[in-house]
Amino acid sequence: MERGSSLIPCVLYRDAPAAITWLCQVFGFHEQLRVSAGNGLIEHAQLIHGSGMLMLGSLKDNDYGRQMREPKAVGGNTQSLYLVVEDTDAVYARVQQAGGEILIPIKDEEYGGRGFTCRDLEGHLWSVGSYQPWDE
Repeated sequence: MERGSSLIPCVLYRDAPAAITWLCQVFGFHEQLRVSAGNGLIEHAQLIHGSGMLMLGSLKDNDYGRQMREPKAVGGNTQSLYLVVEDTDAVYARVQQAGGEILIPIKDEEYGGRGFTCRDLEGHLWSVGSYQPWDE
């Protein structure tokens, strides 16, 4: 039996512990695994949201880290993440309260659902909404 998604995004953060806290409190992720690298760094973490997963870790100068660029280093984003939620308005309010930057205000989408786009505390681009593409 297949479990979860076969595509799992991976994101690196300068302050991964703070990112984990923010993502759990604001977006409703649940921490499944955290592997500490010492000195406050995260080697690897897995956050669960519904049947999806986000892997993340601390931005470090290693083989993998040298392949990644944080949004501030490239002047913006080269990708975004879409998170399906049940109560878009509640998540929108939590993003605003937690200091996330709203880029596209919440609205009903013409293709269905309700959503918005924001940046997290380190500038990663997130679209959040109730549109469920698997239902199409």
